[in-house]
Amino acid sequence: MTTMARRVWNGVARRALRVRFGIRNRVSRSPVTGDGPIVSLTTHGPRLGSAHLAVESIGRGSLRPARIVLWLAPEDHARPLPPTLRRLVTRGLEVREAGDFGPHTKYWPLIASRPERDFATADDDVFYPRGWLAELRRAADRLPDAVVCFRARVVRFDDTGAPPRILPYTSWTPCRSTVPSALHFATGVSGVLYPRSFADVVREAGTIFLERAPRADDVWLHCLAVRAGLRIAQVRPRPAEFLGVPGTRPTGLYRANESGGNDRQIAQTYAADVLALLAATSRGATGVI
Repeated sequence: MTTMARRVWNGVARRALRVRFGIRNRVSRSPVTGDGPIVSLTTHGPRLGSAHLAVESIGRGSLRPARIVLWLAPEDHARPLPPTLRRLVTRGLEVREAGDFGPHTKYWPLIASRPERDFATADDDVFYPRGWLAELRRAADRLPDAVVCFRARVVRFDDTGAPPRILPYTSWTPCRSTVPSALHFATGVSGVLYPRSFADVVREAGTIFLERAPRADDVWLHCLAVRAGLRIAQVRPRPAEFLGVPGTRPTGLYRANESGGNDRQIAQTYAADVLALLAATSRGATGVI
């Protein structure tokens, strides 16, 4: 399939999913919760009107989360919920107010509340496939001390100097392995599952992310995972990119991070101990990552 044909096909599929989950939201009485890991996400502003589509896709999964928590900044929480989200609340969705922590709102309020089980983060502009959460949990069952994700990059180093220098984020290549490694950098858009014990690590680190990586939650969480001795594993040999909700586009945050914002926040976040751990892993890498 050509690139153009793929784009056309994806556009048709996205519109069909929007219709399908829109109808489901109006007519379904089925719960969106079950006995899986907790799922935490956030939305804001105009996306309040479309966030139900991502939630519906998660809630119809073969494994449903024990809780789905949607965190809203105070100004959004103060507004009346759209009917789409009100209907989901009757089926198990939790809509809660949180401080405005930028992209960290996706997980930080849940961490502060001391989650009672493993937890996954999701985005508000993605259609998640039916087996999404089940596949994450199967991977976590195989690798109980790892962070598991559908999409990762491989951190790259320049070892020609002393000390080794971490290369720009845009040079980090897509992961092509399911082997766990500290060098694997989980990107949150397709979903990431964290062990419950990691919540303690994140909570103890506090909110210093507001100074070091205020717009890069993936950077902060990867740094803490490496420091805690956790490896990151992609659940499939190649990164998975799920269909996005129509009408949502990459945000200014995404564009800023891709154009150098991540590098600035990495420099502010990855202290010498974490860089040493990553460099040592890089030197010992055998090419399977």
